[in-house]
Amino acid sequence: MSQEIHQDASVANNQSPVPGVNLTPKAVDAIRKMHSKEGLGADQGLRISVVGGGCSGFQYSMNFDSRKDGDIVTDFDGISVFVDEISLPYIAGTTLDYVEGLHNAGFRFDNPRASRTCGCGSSFSA
Repeated sequence: MSQEIHQDASVANNQSPVPGVNLTPKAVDAIRKMHSKEGLGADQGLRISVVGGGCSGFQYSMNFDSRKDGDIVTDFDGISVFVDEISLPYIAGTTLDYVEGLHNAGFRFDNPRASRTCGCGSSFSA
């Protein structure tokens, strides 16, 4: 079952808390398998962030990393997910899923804050 990140700390200008990201069970399972295959320790989790670029202005970035100061940290069935405070307002409420098809498999972001996305699925504007 996917879990939603809720933070007690306010984001950006100390207004109401911003919800975080959701991971579907398939995404959690795929991340767990990759984490194990890489031989990573318990201190390494999934970092989800937003960087400038891509064909729509912003793009998602995911990698395994350690916790950094200021990260919003949430546990999804034993998988730590780190989101930095700057990225959080752009991806709050996003659901990360893992999809498999005949031609490809990979992670898909469903971001309710995205005003425009591109065909690659990893670029958006907000």
